[in-house]
Parts: sequence; C-alpha cells; structure tokens
Amino acid sequence: MTLTAAQATDLFRAAPDRFLDVGAGEAAYRRVGAGPDVLFVHGWPVSGATFRLLLPHLVDHVTCHVIDLPSAGSSRFDADTSVSIEQHIESVRRVIDLLGLESVAVVGHDSGGMIARHAVVGDPRLRALGLINTEPSDPSWRFRAFIAARYLPGFAAGLGWVAGQPRIRRIPFVLGDAFADPSLLDGEFDEFFLAPLHDDRLRRDSATKVLRTFDMDFVTGLDDLHARIDVPVRLVWGDQDPFFPVERARVMVDTFPNATIEVIEGVGLFSHEEAPAEVAQALLPTLTGTSTGGG
Repeated sequence: MTLTAAQATDLFRAAPDRFLDVGAGEAAYRRVGAGPDVLFVHGWPVSGATFRLLLPHLVDHVTCHVIDLPSAGSSRFDADTSVSIEQHIESVRRVIDLLGLESVAVVGHDSGGMIARHAVVGDPRLRALGLINTEPSDPSWRFRAFIAARYLPGFAAGLGWVAGQPRIRRIPFVLGDAFADPSLLDGEFDEFFLAPLHDDRLRRDSATKVLRTFDMDFVTGLDDLHARIDVPVRLVWGDQDPFFPVERARVMVDTFPNATIEVIEGVGLFSHEEAPAEVAQALLPTLTGTSTGGG
C-alpha cells in the first residue's frame, strides 16, 4: 500500500479506529499496513503520533498496531484515572490480549522501550523486539537529573509553560537537544505533543502523575530482565542523544542473548522522527524475521 507522510500524520488528527479498555482508561488504537504484526509503544510525554513518519516506510512490510496510552494522545481518561508506569506496563499486556496477537514484534521508543521490555518479558507471543533510543540500566546524569526534577514545586505548571515557549524550549538542557535540529520542536511535534501540555491541564497533570510514578528500579534491573528476552532484538540509536548516550546503548547490546545495534549519525533522541527511512530500514529485517545478524 502507499502511505505518504502527510496521510500518516492525518491518521493521528482523525479519530482512532477504536478504543481498548486497559483497566485504567482506554487506549486509542490505530491499525495500518499488512504483514506480520508489530505493536508500537510510545514514550513520555508523547503519543503514538511520534511514529507517524516511520509508518510510510513500514506499511508495505508489516501490520502496524499503534496505541496512545492513557494520559496521552487520543486516549480516554479523566482526573481520577490511575495512570502510572506500572499501569502502562499492564496496559501493553492487555492490548496484546485484546487484539489477539499470537505472534507479535514490539517497537518501543524512549520510556516506551522500557515499558515494552517489562510488559513482554517471558511472553511466548513475542517474536522480536525493536528499541529506539531508550533507557539502559545505567542511566546518564542528564536522565537522572530530569527524573529528580519531577518533585520540584510547580513542576507541572513549569512543564506547561516551557512547552508553550518556542524560544525557551529550543535551549539545550531544556528540550532543544532532544533533536539534532531543534527547529523540529515546532510544527507537528508542537501540534501533537507540546501544545497539549501547554493548553490542556488534564493532559499536563496526567503526564506529571505518570512521571512521578517512575522508580529507578525500572531501569537499574534491566540487565537481568534482558537476559530473559531471548528473541531477536534490534537497537536503533541516534548518535546525538544526550539522554541515552550511544556508548551506553553499545554496552546494552551484550545484555541480551540475541541483539544487534544500528547507529544513525547526526540525529538525537527522536531518531525515528529525524531519520525515519534509516530507522525503518534498520528495524525491518528484525521485525519481519529476515535478519541475517550483524550490526
């Protein structure tokens, strides 16, 4: 099938295909493409729309199942919904059950990669795993400093304010170095992820609630968890990522029984938004089971 970048983007401006009751809120669900099943798990504080530029390069090869976890995107939730990292992990498990996926590859980005690893470890239905710029077991000082800031007074209000200030958010150590090209914080990234944090108090407060449930044990124990993931794993990394430096990703490869890595030069944390064709090319052999190893 043919899916342009504009068409893929419009999928996330329209209503989702359906909503999935995951026990605490409802995950928005979209499906596109044909071939082996692949579930996409987004990170914090974005939504499934972060994969919009990747989809056109995948839909001829795999069926893409894209979700918005409760607190993000088009998902359904309210101020009383119990949103947390633990609940997100359980939500991914429930999505696989509800969709009846018997052989599934999972792709996770950023904290979505961490959530996915916890959700699918030991699941016999897991066929392969793709990880894009996500937490290693030994997080950088930059990541630790960000996590530590979540309990500062006025964090939620400050997050909303920064999200609405284009000049401020482009500053390195604010949001500017999440991309190698900080201008990408504007346009669609602003539309889908930053404007909702600035304009919608419910989404801002819910995103903050999720972040405040983050426990460092989720990452410090990852090496032991990796040893139990015996399917093919493909890591794809932007070499300009200051949050999850590529050096730590290279070390992480050896913590899996069967993993390889592809490093994309000149892109940052959102490598799949800056270089979608290259990221898709790196992922597809593992997602389709045609990988010959190496990397």
